[in-house]
Amino acid sequence: MATDSPPEDSTPAVDAFIAGDPLSSPFGSLNDLCYELSSLQELATRGSWRSILDKVSRARKLSLLQKPHEHLCYFSYNVLALVKLRRYGDVSEELASLEDLDHSIYQYESHPDVYPGRSGSMIPFALRWIHAEIPLKLGKRQETLDRLYTLLDFVRARVDEKESKGLRVSADVWKRREVFVVNSIISHHLSHKEFCVCLSFTRHLLSGRCRDDPAMVSKLGCIQLQIGDLEGAKASFELVEKMGKEERLGSLSEIEFKNLVNRNKALVYLVGKDYVSAVREYEECIERDGSDVVALNNKALCLMYLRDLSDSIKVLENALERVPTVALNETVVVNLCSMYELAYVNHSDIKRTLSNWIARVAPDDFDSSCTRI
Repeated sequence: MATDSPPEDSTPAVDAFIAGDPLSSPFGSLNDLCYELSSLQELATRGSWRSILDKVSRARKLSLLQKPHEHLCYFSYNVLALVKLRRYGDVSEELASLEDLDHSIYQYESHPDVYPGRSGSMIPFALRWIHAEIPLKLGKRQETLDRLYTLLDFVRARVDEKESKGLRVSADVWKRREVFVVNSIISHHLSHKEFCVCLSFTRHLLSGRCRDDPAMVSKLGCIQLQIGDLEGAKASFELVEKMGKEERLGSLSEIEFKNLVNRNKALVYLVGKDYVSAVREYEECIERDGSDVVALNNKALCLMYLRDLSDSIKVLENALERVPTVALNETVVVNLCSMYELAYVNHSDIKRTLSNWIARVAPDDFDSSCTRI
């Protein structure tokens, strides 16, 4: 998947909190781990990225951070906020100040007086991911790919390490990170239509560590659809359904798995231009999970293709009203504005009303130009 942000469970606070085995962590709360860390986490959850920059600057000026890992936590939030605000040059300069992320200075054992008995890296996963992605924003795509593949090797080593020590919860966290890095790599190749690389990479994963991951099998089916291999895609999607019958759901909940199956079916209907059947599949997803923004967006598009602009607009407007935290993204807004342009003569006034609402509720990193006013 294309992405401009780390996975939801990989904010610097969460990364630091579960650096070891979460079940044996000596920290009872985020604030036990680092000075006012819960405040930074709350600001990030609200998308108040400018406030994070201010808070980090204040903490540095007043020397409120005492331990090495506290400086790294605040550094990570600062870099993440700069990424969200698309200040990529500043991000690159900040990251350059760290030099080598694997330097011994960032290891707990290099500071035995501060961290007696602790070992391993203090660098949050989110910071490693940003370090890998930022060259692309500066026009250096190959460097990003090289760093992502290096990061994948690093994550896999952590999975093996945690499993060998019997740290199941930590191993599961690193496995989710592995899937995230894999999806980032596939997304980069797909964006340049490197389908053969994507197919080869995905099949290699499915022959090994990801063989029981229905989301990865679905990813293979989506790639097959993009190259016109409809029968291959159907076979992949059927395999996903079979995995469900065998209760091989991977990291998905039952609802997430069922929605994945419905979305796969809908994609096949979409390719065949059977929009009515696709709408039916997306409606099943929405009934189970009203915040399934992919189903909401695609249902609206199908209705638009059926020339039912009124209902397609209602679907997206209702989604923005009911679940703004997930539905308010640039893709949904672009689609809604396109529908306004098709449906109404006075679409400029309607889009301006939408833009004013967005200005009140959107996070700092929302790109308001997507309304095309």
